[in-house]
Amino acid sequence: MRRFDAAVLADMRFDAVILANGDFPTHAVPLSVLHSAPHVIACDGAIRHYPQAEAVVGDGDSVPPAYRDRLVQVDEQEDNDLTKATRYCLKRFASQQPVQSVDASPQPPLRIAYLGCTGKREDHALGNIALLMRYYRDMGIGGRMFTDYGVFTPAHGDCTFEAFPGQQVSIFNFGCTCISSEGLKWASYAYRELWQGTLNEALADRFTLCADGDYLVYQTYSK
Repeated sequence: MRRFDAAVLADMRFDAVILANGDFPTHAVPLSVLHSAPHVIACDGAIRHYPQAEAVVGDGDSVPPAYRDRLVQVDEQEDNDLTKATRYCLKRFASQQPVQSVDASPQPPLRIAYLGCTGKREDHALGNIALLMRYYRDMGIGGRMFTDYGVFTPAHGDCTFEAFPGQQVSIFNFGCTCISSEGLKWASYAYRELWQGTLNEALADRFTLCADGDYLVYQTYSK
């Protein structure tokens, strides 16, 4: 197991996992996140792939009768099931977070790992990835999205990321007018298009991004 895998595994203290109805994970990292989570919430049809989930959230059209006793039915169609499940977790688990002392650094109200959000329909995958930034900005959620190949992390301002030499890194700009980097093969800037920040590479065990706004970082598990 590479160092980055170990770093990710050591940092997996999530309050809940939300399992979407995309491709069920097969890589060791997302599976470890799933199996170590204190709470697992499934999105509608995903309950078929993980019947151990304690609740299933959605409009219920894909939930087999055997699991309807765990259904939290939300019929409105403004948001997709991933967002409905996120709101459910925020309402149910955020109140269980420990109270911070006055001198403590502010903590996100909830740390959620998102799994099964890609695969199958590409439009759903793209929408789910973009929603990760919405949850970070609008709901204050400390979320990460794990796939079978890497992890998406929303961030703001100046941040340092654990990495390894040769790790593939992509950066997606969500409103920054200035982005600079240290520890990446190619210098970062305020990308105007989604493709411009892709295909970068870490040079060492960490890299730093300095920015004046929000951005999304993707890191692979291996070279």
